[in-house]
Amino acid sequence: MTKLFFPFLLGLLISADSLLAQEQVRYQEDVRTIKKFDQMYAPPANPILFVGSSSIRKWDDLERTFADYVVMNRGVGGAVTNDIIHFAQDLIFDYHPRQVVIYVGENDLPEGATADSVYSRFQRLYGVVRSRLPEVPIEYISLKPSPSRVKYMKIAAEANALIKAFLAKETNAHFIDVFPLMLNKQGQPRQELFVSDMLHMNAQGYAIWRKAIEPYLFKKSSK
Repeated sequence: MTKLFFPFLLGLLISADSLLAQEQVRYQEDVRTIKKFDQMYAPPANPILFVGSSSIRKWDDLERTFADYVVMNRGVGGAVTNDIIHFAQDLIFDYHPRQVVIYVGENDLPEGATADSVYSRFQRLYGVVRSRLPEVPIEYISLKPSPSRVKYMKIAAEANALIKAFLAKETNAHFIDVFPLMLNKQGQPRQELFVSDMLHMNAQGYAIWRKAIEPYLFKKSSK
């Protein structure tokens, strides 16, 4: 029995390692594609950097939406908070941003993250950014209420509350609360703001985000 068990266990470990490696490679390829794009098209100097998961990446007209501000989109579809931490050099620091706008944490929820763990991961991400960009304004967009993830709404709301309280004590940092703006009168997610997968937003959803985010953005100095 023992002789059979150890090869089986070894197989499980190898499979787990392979899956982890595949996930890392997947994001590494996404980041490599971004860096290749940077080589073909020089990024703007000192942009307002939008970074995070697919709600950022799929904001296709982000640069046009905020054309007066010189912004750049560096979202990675499917990313969780720890992915943004891992690739912070490539996705954030390489661009020397004058302001950072973050949306990440929603993808942590289906992986079993609690409100406390989402908050803890955000604190680590915030600390990483602050360690290199101590004076740069940081804006965090609250977790949104996606219809396909309605069972996580309570956890998302609790995580939002923790992050909001934390940022209220920080300087040059703000919590942008889009959560209530995306609920109907019954307190449920507004399905008309989403595409068919009920996870990613359509133009109506992004219009709400634009209105909520724009007051926090800084125009580039003409000096």
